[in-house]
Amino acid sequence: MSNPLKVVLFLGSVREGRLGIRVAKFMLNQLKKKGYEVTFFDPLEMPFTLLHKPIFMYKDKSQIPEWLSTADKQIRAADAFVVVSAEYNHSIPPALSNMMDHFGGSAYAFRPSGIVTYSAGQYGGMRAAMQLRAMLGELGTLSVSNIFGVPTAQKSLSEDGEPLNDHMERGADRLIGQLDWYAHALRNHRNAAGIPS
Repeated sequence: MSNPLKVVLFLGSVREGRLGIRVAKFMLNQLKKKGYEVTFFDPLEMPFTLLHKPIFMYKDKSQIPEWLSTADKQIRAADAFVVVSAEYNHSIPPALSNMMDHFGGSAYAFRPSGIVTYSAGQYGGMRAAMQLRAMLGELGTLSVSNIFGVPTAQKSLSEDGEPLNDHMERGADRLIGQLDWYAHALRNHRNAAGIPS
C-alpha cells in the first residue's frame, strides 16, 4: 500500500481480568495484515487520569503534557478509528469515554469509525454499541453501519488474540471493508476540498 491508511484503535477497559485486550490484539493483527498503520490507545498503559483538563482547555500550549500532545497529533493524523468496547451496566465503560473526552471533537471530525464490542455472554456488548453510535457521532467520527460484536469473547479468542472460531475473521473483514471504503473516500475528499470551518 503506497499511502496506507492510519488508524487509531481505542481499547475501552481497565477492569481487572479484562477480555478486551484479547479483542484489541486480534483487531490490531487484522488491521496490520491489511497494511494499515495502527496506533493503539490503551487507558491502562497511558496516563489518562480522571478528566480534569482536556487538551483544548490549555491556554498556554507549552503546558500541555508531552504524552497528551503526542496523542492529540496521532488522533488528528488518523484516517479512521476503531473503538473496542466492553459493556458495563448496559453502557459504555467510563475509561473509554474518559480517554476520548481528553480530546475535542475537531480531533476526530470528518473521519469514520468502526465499533467492536464484546462480552463474556451471548450479546457481544450490543447495548454499549448503540450508545457508542451516538457518542462517536457527536465527536464527529460517524460509525460505519456494520458493528462487529464478539459474544463469549473468552471462547472466541486466545489470550494472545488468536481467533478460535470462523466468526472472528469474517466479522472483522466485514467491519474493516466498510471502514476502508469510507476512510479512503473521506481522505480523498479532505485532500481535494478541505474541511468545513
